[in-house]
Amino acid sequence: MSKFTKMSPPVSPTPGGSGAYSPFLNSANSNGSSNSQKWDTHLTATAKRQKYFRRLLKFRQMDFEYAFWQMIYLFISPQKVYRNFQYRKHTKDQWARDDPAFLVLLTFWLLASSLGFALVLNLGFVGFIKFLLWVIFVDCIGVGLLIATLFWFIANRYMIINPPRGQDVEWGYAFDVHLNAFYPLLMILHFFQLPFLHHVINRDMFFSRLFGNTFWLLAICYYIYITFLGYSALPFLKNTRTFLFPVTGVILIFVLSVILNWNFSWMLSNFYQYRVL
Repeated sequence: MSKFTKMSPPVSPTPGGSGAYSPFLNSANSNGSSNSQKWDTHLTATAKRQKYFRRLLKFRQMDFEYAFWQMIYLFISPQKVYRNFQYRKHTKDQWARDDPAFLVLLTFWLLASSLGFALVLNLGFVGFIKFLLWVIFVDCIGVGLLIATLFWFIANRYMIINPPRGQDVEWGYAFDVHLNAFYPLLMILHFFQLPFLHHVINRDMFFSRLFGNTFWLLAICYYIYITFLGYSALPFLKNTRTFLFPVTGVILIFVLSVILNWNFSWMLSNFYQYRVL
């Protein structure tokens, strides 16, 4: 971990040669025009969304180095990730990502983690395909659409500073916040927990229950915390600490699960096997 804490984000030299950090300069150059950032400020939300999806298969235009930097810092310093979202607002007049590189890398991790679960749970090839489709389109995207839409509505309806400053929460940004929070949750539950699943966690013992449910406690609390950081980074929102309130309920459920013999990881494994039958 000490190697990562000294990492700095990818540096793109500015036109003046100062070498200041500009994470979006590479994306602008890859488009072949330095004026693309100015053009983005005049695009409607629909046009920006269409541009984003058109770039999904244009891998040469994606800044994977910066997306990988974001994934690392979502673990070690998520505040820095959202400071760069603020930078995008100043340069491209939008909070949401315009580069799908993060989504592409997240899809890779979903594929790798699904393969790991399929091997551990002996799902077979057909079961793996079903499991992968469930994880991508239901667990990540489907649930993400619901959560992002709910928080987008709450933020715009109840948290905009009064009087309003002519700004609102972009739905695309709300979905980006979900993806940012989902990635650490995925890594904790589908990667870090996986080696212990059969031999340690899926046992009818107190330690197994405590150990497995602690992964869930960390994953869900981290999801809530990164979600809170995402909305608190918007200067026109108030009372964003509200997004931290569910932590109390999560801790209470964790304590009850240990007392009442609820092994969430074991239950999840059985559920995964059941839904691919």
